Amino acid sequence: MRALLILGRYFDHHKTAFFVLILALALGGAIGPRFWQAETEGLDIYYGWVEGSRLLNGENPYSRVLAGNMRDNDKYATHFPVFYELSALSQWAGLADYDRWIAFWRSVFLAFYLAVGAALFCILYPRGRLLVATVAAVFWLFNRWTLHVIMIENADFIAVFLLIVSLGVLRRYPRASLLLLSFSLGLKQMAVFLIPLYLVWVWQDVGERRMRRTLLAALLIASVPVISSLPFLVWDAEGLFQSLLFSATRYPVDHFGVLSLDARLGWEGLPARLPMLALMLAIYASALRGRIGRYTASLLVMAVFIGYNSVLFLQYMVWIIPLVPLVVYDGWNQAVSAAGHARARPTGGA
Repeated sequence: MRALLILGRYFDHHKTAFFVLILALALGGAIGPRFWQAETEGLDIYYGWVEGSRLLNGENPYSRVLAGNMRDNDKYATHFPVFYELSALSQWAGLADYDRWIAFWRSVFLAFYLAVGAALFCILYPRGRLLVATVAAVFWLFNRWTLHVIMIENADFIAVFLLIVSLGVLRRYPRASLLLLSFSLGLKQMAVFLIPLYLVWVWQDVGERRMRRTLLAALLIASVPVISSLPFLVWDAEGLFQSLLFSATRYPVDHFGVLSLDARLGWEGLPARLPMLALMLAIYASALRGRIGRYTASLLVMAVFIGYNSVLFLQYMVWIIPLVPLVVYDGWNQAVSAAGHARARPTGGA
């Protein structure tokens, strides 16, 4: 009863914010399904269903890569197995028919599409910036890249939501944040280059036994990908490792017709990755020195990945869209910190 009274008072004080958020989400929920396609066979989501079917039939989805040359793509299973396992589980539960399966999962993706908008609003609104929180939610919900991912019905929205919430609760609930990042990686390892940033932040936030706590943080981050992969590691370790490495060895490909630096110069292997890794190392160093906030650092790392990785698909863009308005949060923190230092600075006497 007391909790309901507190919630009622909070709603009364913030009714405008609730109304704005609900309106934005309602519009997103109404508009989003208009972009669903009647035909999705041949898209990545269709092969998520295929891999789940293979699992139910006792086939290892990672073994197919062994028949290839690690350059040409044949719709290999290149992600950690969490979504493949969820696909198999949902088919086992009664969604074995593809039409019913895709109807269920497109509803799940729509829910997480809306949840990302709500998460952005909830992160920014407590700073007393209703307008900025509203702009952030609307910016996410209705930009062309987000709407495109609704159309192709990828699982990116779930992984993006987990990442954004992970970043948002990092300081207050560090263990939950690390587990959320781990689940995001288990679905899609797009945020893998943010792992060093997380370890830097853990190192900075703990006052004692830094090495031990940072190691524990690394284990928490690795937990979901590793645990979900254990059956496949026993089943066919070579197939698992080669499938996960395929994205780094495949021929350059993109949906924009704009080649990366390494593709233009004809570089392959480690030399092709050096420019990207060098820039990321510079960002990690800046974060370690406390020069940039966590949202700014995350945006920069993901932007470097998109700008320099030899493989670039349209759905990659939704990984930087929610980070753009969150950089405002870092700006507020720096402004508040600067103001605090200015007030604390002693003034000279006559």
